[in-house]
Parts: sequence; C-alpha cells; structure tokens
Amino acid sequence: MRKSFGEFAEQGRYWEKLLKTAGRLKVPGSPERPLQSHLTEIRSFGSNPGALRMFAHIPRQMSDQRALVVVLHGCTQSAADYDLGAGWSTLADRFGFCLLFPEQQAANNPNRCFNWFQPEDSSRGSGEAQSIRQMIDRMVSDHDIDPERVFVTGLSAGGAMASVMLATYPDVFAGGAIIAGLPYGAANNVQQAFQTMFQSPPRPSRAWGDLVRAASPHRGPWPRISVWHGGVDATVIPSNAAEIIKQWTDVHGLPLKSSSKAIVDGYPRQVWLNAAGEEVIESYTITNMAHGTPLSTGDADHECGAAGPFLLEVGISSSYHIAKFFGLAASAPSHAAAQRETRITGEYVRGDRLKAAPPAPRVLEGEVLGPESDDWPERRQHPHSQFDVGAVINNALKAAGLMK
Repeated sequence: MRKSFGEFAEQGRYWEKLLKTAGRLKVPGSPERPLQSHLTEIRSFGSNPGALRMFAHIPRQMSDQRALVVVLHGCTQSAADYDLGAGWSTLADRFGFCLLFPEQQAANNPNRCFNWFQPEDSSRGSGEAQSIRQMIDRMVSDHDIDPERVFVTGLSAGGAMASVMLATYPDVFAGGAIIAGLPYGAANNVQQAFQTMFQSPPRPSRAWGDLVRAASPHRGPWPRISVWHGGVDATVIPSNAAEIIKQWTDVHGLPLKSSSKAIVDGYPRQVWLNAAGEEVIESYTITNMAHGTPLSTGDADHECGAAGPFLLEVGISSSYHIAKFFGLAASAPSHAAAQRETRITGEYVRGDRLKAAPPAPRVLEGEVLGPESDDWPERRQHPHSQFDVGAVINNALKAAGLMK
C-alpha cells in the first residue's frame, strides 16, 4: 500500500468515526443546501504519484490576467463541499480567474486529509505534492494560464498542504494563503502532526526559514503569503499562525515586527512590506472564531459562500480578501460599504457613520500579535461562530488519550 498510518492504527478508527460525525453536523441557523457542484473532473494529468483526484472550474468569461487559484479542502470535505462553502466559484465567475481543486481520496487518508505530515507526500517531486504540480501543468497548458499568476490556498490540512506547496514549489506560485494551517516542516509523522496542532512547539525564525530554503533549489523571489486563523481555534491552536509568520518573514528577509496594522471588517490585520513598499505578508486574526474558514455570506461583491461545518459566518470573507491580496479582485465593490479597511490610528468608516478608531494595541519590539493576544480590539461575535466542530473533536481526542 502507498500509505501507512503506523502509530495511527490503534486510534485511527476512532478518529475517522469522529470526523465523519463532525462532518455531518449542521451549523445552527444555517439553511439546508443541496450540493450543486460547479466543478468538472479531469481524469488525465500525469503519473499522479499521490493518487489524488483533479477538479476544475473555468469562469464564463476569463480575465486578461489568465490567473489560476489552487484550492485545497480540509479533512472530511470534498472539493465540491469546500468550493460551495468558501465561495471560490462565485469569485472566479465574478473576477474571471480559473480554479483547480485537488481532492483527497479515502484510500490515501481515511478522513480525506491531505497528508502534509508524510515525507513522501510533502517533498518536491513526489507523492501528493507532485500530483498537485502535475495538475497545475495541465491547467496552464489547457487554459493558457499565465505561469506568473498561479496561487494556492487551503483550510486546515489543506492549509498545511498549501504550506507544503509554497515551500516545495516556490518557483510555481506567486502567492499563497494558509487558513487554520501549520508551518512547512512542522511534522514528519502522525504523532508530530498532533503535537504541532495542539501544542505548536516554537522554533526560531531562522530554523523555520531554513526548512523552506532546503525544500527546493529556488532562491527567490518568494511567494506572497496570507495567514488566517481563528482566535479560539482549539483544533489547530492559534500560535501556529505566529510560527507560519516567523517562517515566511525569515524567508523574505523581513523583521518579525509588522510594518502596519489595520482593522478590516472589524478584525485585526497585520502587513509586512518589502524594500519596495509592496505587501508581501499579511495576517488576519479572527477574534473569537473557532476552527474553520471565515465567511461573509451574501450577494455583495465582497460576500460569497455558505456556512457549514468548518465554514463559519463571522462577517468577513477570507476568500474575497485572499483574492484581493492576490490581485485578482480587480473591480471594487459598487456599494457605499466598500470602504472597509482602516488604520488603527485615526478614524474609520462603517457604512455611512464615522467612528473613532480603537486604541492601538501595545506592541513590543519584534512581537507578532497572534490570535491569542488580548491587545487587539474585540470583535462582536457572530452567532454562527459559537459553533465549534473542533471542540467536539478535541473532547473525543481527550477521551481517546490523543490529547491531554
């Protein structure tokens, strides 16, 4: 067999049953929604050493940018599940870029998690990482994609796999977004994966950066990075976001202290600028949000998706803001609420009302304000964000002896 779960064997069946149960849970207040996929399966794209499936969505009208976003689902999800929930097909049709959705198979991982922690799947030129690379080649060839405008994003295990792709193929990606994910090289087996998810052992920035530099022969330029994490995520704890930032600030040769801070849709955003003044790293802390992808659902230009397990309505669309960070959301929203981003110092607009901005957080030299920090302004919690599938999983993990 291509996969071996070793130490996972004894309690893996329990973990599988648990995640399958969590995947069937319904977010309170969310509508029942039939799954109408906008994706098309592509069955031939290379040797496929990782034994993944390939799905794609081509917009009705392509932008002149000819860009591609690779979207990686989380555990228990399918490509169609995540596309519907996160709203990527809606954005692709709205702004004219192509989508690639690799999909995990239960034969590779019983919970359909990408195997970001397995060396054979997280190395350049092998396993799942190579399969995703082959899918990109097929999309670039078939749809005349600009090879300088390929991006990747993912949630949870998909976020960790996005870290893998950005580290092992930095020459392929112009940028990436990691949602509730982990740094590249954080684990090489299942035991280390759980340890990182629940404990996030810190490492020096240089040690994290060295892992990326050793993952490929590439020596720059490096992809732009967007990091998103819930402030009360108990499944992949928030300090993982700070470790991701340490990894990529070191790779980009930037200080750990951010260049600027802002409030976007009521949530804190940090930005790191390069010597040319370009935004190369951003980090969003979604206060009071549990494990999942942040959503703002609706029909406005900055809204998309549908709430569900691990897809949490909190009043900000990570998919839209990621597309904007990638330079793909070219047209500005047409309504008055479009002016939504503000500096922490000064004033900011919410609709047609002018308010005083909250006081600037206290920042120590070199400090990265993580989601666990008390210094960020509090965001009023959306009712849906109370639902934490991750908490269900954590309680069962404790009962199983996998977590203290």
